[in-house]
Amino acid sequence: MAKLTLTTFMTLDGVMQAPGGPDEDRTDGFEYGGWSVPFADEDFGRFMDDVFGRVDAFLLGRRTYEIFASYWPKVTDENDLIASRLNSLPKYVVSRTLDKADWNNSTVISGDLTEEVERLKQRPGREIQVHGSARLAQSLIALGLLDELNLLVFPVFLGKGRRLFPDGGAPTAFGLTGHRTTSTGITIQTYRPTGPARFGTFALGE
Repeated sequence: MAKLTLTTFMTLDGVMQAPGGPDEDRTDGFEYGGWSVPFADEDFGRFMDDVFGRVDAFLLGRRTYEIFASYWPKVTDENDLIASRLNSLPKYVVSRTLDKADWNNSTVISGDLTEEVERLKQRPGREIQVHGSARLAQSLIALGLLDELNLLVFPVFLGKGRRLFPDGGAPTAFGLTGHRTTSTGITIQTYRPTGPARFGTFALGE
């Protein structure tokens, strides 16, 4: 049975929109695309290679799928692990507007998200990975469908943009299962859900 993991880049104020370039996603007039690029280093590259070394399939939102499909097929270096995985492995695109997905080994899924995800997770494999895909990621978090989150927090504040964590969903506790820091100050934190969130008080007793 495969587990569903999310790997996302985010700023200190939680923005995940358009990390890779100015024209990646200008939705709602977003002008700060490419904010992750100045912080890329060898530590970051090694971590991403580790992530892509575990993948057996991808689950993507429509917008991220279109961004990836316009870029990664052009990367033909056989030694590029990320490109080889994205170009060859199965990709499942969550969309109610796409009729078909032309990128190699891509399938559109448009049914109930919980049912579709549970069906995918029943297949043998290691990881089904979600990258980017802000709206999809928010839905998966709210529905409690993710088995692991890799949060790469970049030391930059933007003040606007689409954020990762949604309102809604059941309060959930997570356990920190891995952490590291890159030479440029990216903190990489891996979390797994451990059950319902718990609550207490620091109020002084009578």
